[in-house]
Amino acid sequence: MAPPPDWIEPMLATLTDERDLGEGWVLERKLDGIRCLAFVRRGRVTLLSRTRNPLHFPVVSDALRELGEDAILDGEVVAVDRHGEPLGFQALQRRAQEPGSLTLWAFDLPWRGGEDLRGRPLAERRAQLEQLVTPGGAVARSEVLEGPSRAAYERACSEAWEGVIAKRSDGPYRAGRSRDWLKLKCLFEQEVVVGGFTEPQRSRVGLGALLVGYYEDGALRYAGKVGTGFDTRTLRELRERLDGLEVDAPPFGEPVKPLPEGAHWVAPELVAQVGFAEWTAAGRLRQPRFLGLRDDKPPRDVVREAPA
Repeated sequence: MAPPPDWIEPMLATLTDERDLGEGWVLERKLDGIRCLAFVRRGRVTLLSRTRNPLHFPVVSDALRELGEDAILDGEVVAVDRHGEPLGFQALQRRAQEPGSLTLWAFDLPWRGGEDLRGRPLAERRAQLEQLVTPGGAVARSEVLEGPSRAAYERACSEAWEGVIAKRSDGPYRAGRSRDWLKLKCLFEQEVVVGGFTEPQRSRVGLGALLVGYYEDGALRYAGKVGTGFDTRTLRELRERLDGLEVDAPPFGEPVKPLPEGAHWVAPELVAQVGFAEWTAAGRLRQPRFLGLRDDKPPRDVVREAPA
């Protein structure tokens, strides 16, 4: 049997504002972690982000070795509470080094043994995933939600989940973004590129706010200030990183108005995840809060996310 390849291009979901999807969909909880492709080959485990960056989660790797066969699993690494329930992205950043607090929630099985399953319907891949992965532990399989899609979505929002992923049950595993996978989001979140920061005021340490944006037509567009969601340790660590990236001119392709007092500009190399209330008519984030830095997405890939 041929071993699994070293890399496959992951399948990606498309944001939608549809809620009533009809029949033929598999519904899953949308998790707020780090997308992870797990390659198990002859007892060796490699974890890669969707941009092919290495991921280091020893507790997950150890559990994958115990599967006892070659496979490629697609899933999300999330922080979990003491009951094994998934937590948010901020918790993942805090708990990444704590043994037993992380789980790879596997939701697809593109390869098993010597067989490439990407051309098979999702329903068949899920059936094989259920044979391979038992619930619980550092490697678990994602829960299938009861339909219809609107009921699953309403449950997700009532329980303060990020949302629901809907997947066509007869769909193959296709590289890249597809409408065979849809994301129905309850909470507004957005990846942003850090282009600057302001000085702290009064008793605050590190920095006052991040100045952030997203790419549009090849230029970095200013999206506003993010001044909440930080703890003291994060403020200090961010300032240390940002001091090493400081530049003389703003990286944004438009004037920053109003110009924040004491603004410092940085090379647009860091990507942050933020939660927010809504987009304003001027293209600014309303009530943004910092959730964490991401190293699994290149800054140039950060665009304003909108429903298809």
